[in-house]
Amino acid sequence: MTTTRFAPSPTGYLHIGNLRAALFNYLIARKAGGTFILRLDDTDPARSKPEYAEAIREDLRWLGLEWDREETQSTRLGRYDEVAAMLRASGRLYECFETPTELDLKRKKQLNMGKPPVYDRAALKLSEAEKNALRAERGGYWRFQLDHKRIEWHDGILGPQSIDAASVSDPVQIRADGQVLYTLASVTDDTDMGISHVVRGLDHVTNTATQIQIIEAMGCVLPSFSHHSMLTGPQGEALSKRLGVLALRDLRANRVEPMAVISLMARLGSSRPVELQSDMQAVIDGFDLADFGASPTKFDEADLAPLSARFLHGQNAAAMADTLADIGVPADLAERFWMAIRENITQRADIAKWWALCKNGTKPVIADEDRDYLREALRSLPPRPFDETSWGAWTGALKASTGRKGKSLFMPLRRALTGQDHGPDMKLLLPLLQHLPEVD
Repeated sequence: MTTTRFAPSPTGYLHIGNLRAALFNYLIARKAGGTFILRLDDTDPARSKPEYAEAIREDLRWLGLEWDREETQSTRLGRYDEVAAMLRASGRLYECFETPTELDLKRKKQLNMGKPPVYDRAALKLSEAEKNALRAERGGYWRFQLDHKRIEWHDGILGPQSIDAASVSDPVQIRADGQVLYTLASVTDDTDMGISHVVRGLDHVTNTATQIQIIEAMGCVLPSFSHHSMLTGPQGEALSKRLGVLALRDLRANRVEPMAVISLMARLGSSRPVELQSDMQAVIDGFDLADFGASPTKFDEADLAPLSARFLHGQNAAAMADTLADIGVPADLAERFWMAIRENITQRADIAKWWALCKNGTKPVIADEDRDYLREALRSLPPRPFDETSWGAWTGALKASTGRKGKSLFMPLRRALTGQDHGPDMKLLLPLLQHLPEVD
């Protein structure tokens, strides 16, 4: 069975880079009829906050990425202790005592000698008496002892991968204060929860090599690993410095449509063109991890606005019923109002502006040279109720009586009625206007 997970740390808000991993794992699970798990990696008590965990849930729900179950690492600390004890017993987890300063000096010495800055495993040579003496003055931390052989796997995006374990330091798994670190906790969770596919960013490739050896040392089955490309800015610049302004909650506050975000991110970096989809099932059906490559992927926030507008333009009144009701559009006017204004909005916030115009009117924009024309025009306006023929009949009569035509006929009327130079088709808008201007 296909089981995937999205495992954010609740130490901040989700950003657009996080979304790729969440979305890919969600789509893989849904396409296979499998399980999608939200796992909160909250083993760091100092930085993990409940408000960030709730914000993660809000962002995923906003995007329509519903999870089948939620797990939290902070409730599984006893299980990590069990795995650590097993790895200690097998000799794969060993205690170290070097301080950060001592490790830094070792790295500098190795680099000066032209050697890779890999941990020298000095701790393995300590006698029990030496360890006891060191324990008395400082806390010990624990590293996983890698087998110095080539680690190979077939990556679902990158293809065949190979890393020489001798070129990598034995990774620290447990800190001196007892806190279990990312790799050990993640591997334990993935194996216990039956994760079949692990999809994450390219920056985790070396992590994967380590995790493969830990999983094998645990006697467990390896999942399929895939590493998607990293996002850059539109000019190829590093996106990391901008992630604070690309938080998903900020996109939501800026009225970006969720399906615009999903449609873009489900194709960005793939061999297929971005296509705006109307619903999640279409995104699921069209997703294939094999379409993606390793090259850096350019992301431009400006691409979201036109996609959002196009999504709204394609919606019918039934799909917008809740939004229209929320701003006070009567049910009997909803269909006509939406069909009149939908091509003239770029975000949902614009809908309320057009309804305010229809309901309350607006300050007319009147040029001095059009004032007499507009007085005559408003006096000659046919009686209510207006319908879709009223605008044509009214302007036809004005053309005959004033000799005006084209822009000089229509534009003063639009400006007086709406206060704007552009907007919906006036034959559709006029019947919706509940207050008409006066010309003094």
